[in-house]
Amino acid sequence: MTEEAKQPFMSHLEELRKRLINAFIAIGVAFCCAYYFAEELFGFLIAPLTKAMPEGSSLIFTNLPEMFFIYLKTAFVAGILVASPVIFYQFWKFIAPGLYPNEKRYVVPFVTSSTILFISGAMFGYFVVFPFGFQFFLGFANENLRAMPSVQQYFGFASKMLLAFGLVFELPVLMFFMSKMGLVSVASMKKKRKYAILMAFVVSAILTPPDVVTQCMMAVPLVLLYEVGIFFSRFARPDKKEEVKEKEEE
Repeated sequence: MTEEAKQPFMSHLEELRKRLINAFIAIGVAFCCAYYFAEELFGFLIAPLTKAMPEGSSLIFTNLPEMFFIYLKTAFVAGILVASPVIFYQFWKFIAPGLYPNEKRYVVPFVTSSTILFISGAMFGYFVVFPFGFQFFLGFANENLRAMPSVQQYFGFASKMLLAFGLVFELPVLMFFMSKMGLVSVASMKKKRKYAILMAFVVSAILTPPDVVTQCMMAVPLVLLYEVGIFFSRFARPDKKEEVKEKEEE
């Protein structure tokens, strides 16, 4: 690598470091605030499971310091959710130097829509997927089998699902801005719909536990979000030339 090529590369690394530091500071501040309510937040997190469990049942922990670390992790996940607007803003600032001046003005729509979809994805996982999934899993218990989930196992599952659903709900935003920058067109996204459906199930299989129910509950919304992304991408490049180009591609 030549000296001239190293300079832009190092500047990108420095910019990335700066943005990561800012994002971690925001998460750290949110974490400190959330830790004060860690016990209440964890109680809220386990509510879908405790409601689905038989009366008198409870979660267990087997190591003495386990709950201390669980509260720390709960506050950290809450910190990520609370700090998500700052995280998306830092991501935008990192890619902004590579955008055209007319594209840079979309910072507010990008941060707002990304935050709303991220939180909506986490809420969908919590209010829709969790209750249905836990009822299904606990349905295998009988007089000879009793479910005794540990807080460590549950937290690992729940936190992964909340963040995974939050991330996959970002698909319409990604599609819109890729279309806005001319990287893809509505026509090409329509043509590749069958591949998108296949990828939705592949991604769901990777991000969710190895059971068909949970995978379908992520894959189906992901397919619907792809269609939402196609719809809003129509408004990304509304000029006549783009419309003619899409018709020719079809």
